[in-house]
Amino acid sequence: MNTLPSWLIYCRPGFERDCVEETQAKPVETTENSGYVVLQGKPRLAYRQLAFARQLLSLHAEVSDLPERDRLTPLLAAIPVSLERFSALYLEVPDTNEGKTLSGFTRRFQPLLEEALRVQGRLADASGIHPSTGSERTDISPRLHIFFPDNQRALIATADPHNSSAALNGIQRVSMASDAPSRSYLKLAEAFEVFLDKKEQALWLKPGMTAIDLGAAPGGWTWQLVQRGLKVTAVDNGPLKGAAAGHPSIRHLREDGFRFRPQRPVDWLVCDMVEQPQRVATLMTEWFIGGYTQRAIFNLKLPMKKRVAALNDALNSIRTALNNKGIRYQLEAKQLYHDREEVTVYLARKR
Repeated sequence: MNTLPSWLIYCRPGFERDCVEETQAKPVETTENSGYVVLQGKPRLAYRQLAFARQLLSLHAEVSDLPERDRLTPLLAAIPVSLERFSALYLEVPDTNEGKTLSGFTRRFQPLLEEALRVQGRLADASGIHPSTGSERTDISPRLHIFFPDNQRALIATADPHNSSAALNGIQRVSMASDAPSRSYLKLAEAFEVFLDKKEQALWLKPGMTAIDLGAAPGGWTWQLVQRGLKVTAVDNGPLKGAAAGHPSIRHLREDGFRFRPQRPVDWLVCDMVEQPQRVATLMTEWFIGGYTQRAIFNLKLPMKKRVAALNDALNSIRTALNNKGIRYQLEAKQLYHDREEVTVYLARKR
């Protein structure tokens, strides 16, 4: 067992260097297309400020040369005694074809390791009752994550519930509606789950609220909004397809999304247009300064090179413009599971 550096971060395969660049931490393990990085240094990283990180974990130990017949014993021995108890156990693998071959093993191994940790009094049961005291847990204990890069190696890490993703593998799973016009429906569904908690969704995605979808065709994002009860103006010179075409809660305007402005403010603006990230950032800024919307979710399509720089330039231009106008706001960016060469951004006016 070897002591490892400080951080384990999951990311989209192919974006390992972007993860390292935005953290400005020292890379220790950054295999291309592996879907994870190991970093050292940086006493504090903030998960919600990292666009390319799916998950942010504190790394404690590594177990190498795991025996095939008894993985339980060395893993239990490797979990530091200083980590007294955990709120949950996650067994995880890289988001790669090779990693997925290990998912069957982790499903079978999960109950065995959970039971062993509960016997030791180190893992709360599903009801939140701590086994050693029989009392309801009132503290927020870290989650225990055991990450298997391959079938002979395990990285042991923990997650701060307030500074990490609560989703397994850092991937927020969402369901595809059978009548959705396109798979882009999943992008906006995931964005709502990532950026808004359940209380915020109930408060800010109420039936009867209004939204505008710029570059709407064929209608995936528009359909996601309609399914949540919103009335949507879909702006695109192209046609809407399937159930979105002619739906009573959708008004389709065949106009240029960059030139369109509403006659009255709306609750939401969404935008997934293929355009330079700086041009989209400028458009979003104009909408907020003009008072046309309170909240927006939009995608920034990134170049093949210097992706971190392009993203930072776009986001900083928004910050500078809104700060100069004295507008209080919330701005977050994440590369979602359903994104590709892009990052999804949430921008909201704060009162």
